[in-house]
Amino acid sequence: MIPCLRGPSVTSAVDLPQDVDVMALVVFLRGVNVGGHRRFRPSTLAVELRHLGAVNIGAAGTLVIRARITRATLRAELARRLPFEATIAICDGRDIAKLIDSEPYAREGARPDVVRFISVLTRSPRSKPALPLTFPGRGMWLVKILANDRRFVVGQYRRHMKTIGCLGGIDRAFGVPVTTRSWSTIESIGRVLAASTVE
Repeated sequence: MIPCLRGPSVTSAVDLPQDVDVMALVVFLRGVNVGGHRRFRPSTLAVELRHLGAVNIGAAGTLVIRARITRATLRAELARRLPFEATIAICDGRDIAKLIDSEPYAREGARPDVVRFISVLTRSPRSKPALPLTFPGRGMWLVKILANDRRFVVGQYRRHMKTIGCLGGIDRAFGVPVTTRSWSTIESIGRVLAASTVE
């Protein structure tokens, strides 16, 4: 079955201020707490990083860092505290706010059997596939990539037992590892950014 990617309730893009500080950083850890592997408590990590104004978002390894810090220093801090090696994607909070403000699903009707998600590219893509793109390529789609906005891949997947195998197609399509979060998790990040004041 698909790992649970649910998050808190939806917020409107108009709730986000246009001046979210660019120094706020968002951390996405890839492949943690999935299938019994690389298990740890992100909430504990957030406590250890409280000197950086860290806020934990869910159990998948997503943190908002509200203090001013370079990406290199933050990566070193994370590597020192994590109990295992992990692929880490770090994004500017401003880019998350812009993604939410763009309302990428405005033309897509909500359906109970379809989950909206964002995959974050862990580095610059090696390829840029023509979009939209669906997996599998024939028959009923289980994963649909709608758009690519900078480091973010906008997509949807069906609630189906075979979907998790198709999500790996995103890595292959862009030629780099990605880490995936539900749209509701992205909106939760947006709410933390909107409420944060970076000194």
